[in-house]
Amino acid sequence: MFIDINAYTGHWPFMQLQYNNCAALAERMNKFGVDISVISNLNGIFYKNTQSANRELYNELKSLGANRKRFIPFAVINPIYAGWQYDLDECVKKFGMKGIRVYPKYHDYEITDPGLIDLVKRARDMDLPVAFNYKMVDSRQRSWMDIDYVAYTPKPEWALKNIFPIIKAVPDAKYMILNVTNSMQLDAADAALFKKAQVLMDTSGRTINDLGTLLKTQGTERFAFGTHAPILDYLTGMLRIESLRAQEADATVKEMLRSGNAKKFLGL
Repeated sequence: MFIDINAYTGHWPFMQLQYNNCAALAERMNKFGVDISVISNLNGIFYKNTQSANRELYNELKSLGANRKRFIPFAVINPIYAGWQYDLDECVKKFGMKGIRVYPKYHDYEITDPGLIDLVKRARDMDLPVAFNYKMVDSRQRSWMDIDYVAYTPKPEWALKNIFPIIKAVPDAKYMILNVTNSMQLDAADAALFKKAQVLMDTSGRTINDLGTLLKTQGTERFAFGTHAPILDYLTGMLRIESLRAQEADATVKEMLRSGNAKKFLGL
C-alpha cells in the first residue's frame, strides 16, 4: 500500500501541468499503485483569498463519488489574511479537511510571524498537522514573475534551519516538511529539539537521495512516501524507498515508509 503525503490539484501559473485535477490524479494513482493521496489546491498559493481555493477543492472532491475517499484534503491558510480563523473553522468543520498547508514565502510573511504562530497553535489544539515546503519548483528555471528566492538572492531557498524557528516556537505541534531539497543541518541544541518534535518528511525532494543515511540519523518513523505531483513525478519518490538495501531498510521499515508512518501520523 502507498499513501502519498504530498500531492496537488490546481494550476501553476508559470508552467503547464498535466493530471492536475482529482480525477486525473486518481488515474495516475491507479497506474502507479497509490491508494491514497494527501491533496491541496495549488491555486491557494496565488489567490488573494485562499479560502476560494479550499472551496474549489471541496467542491471538486464532492463530485468524485466513491473516489473521494482516496483523497485527504488539506486547507491552504494564509495567517496574515483577514478572517483566516473563520476560514480554518469552515475548512475543518464543513469541508472535513485534515491538515493545513502554509506558504510563507509566497504569502510574504516571516516564519516567526505572530499570525503563523497562532495558526500553528490552533492546529495543534485541533490535532491537525501543518505542512511546509522547502520550495515549490526548481528556482533555477523560475519565471521573472515568480518570487525571488534563488540561492544567490537576499531571500534564498529554504533549508531546515529556516523552517525550524516555528518548530521551536510551538514544539508540541505536528509538522510535515515536504520537498526537502537543501540542507537539513542544525546546531546541536536545535537538532536535539528537532528529534523530539512530531515531524514527517516526504520522499520527493532531492535531499532524500540518501534516504538510507537519513533513516539512521533521523529515525525510520519520520519519513513517508510523497510525490509533489503533478509538479514532480511518482516514480522518484517510490524508487527512493524501493531501492533501499536490506541493511538500510528491511521489509517492515519499507512498509512504514510506503504507508505505515503516514497512517500513524494522520490517524488513519
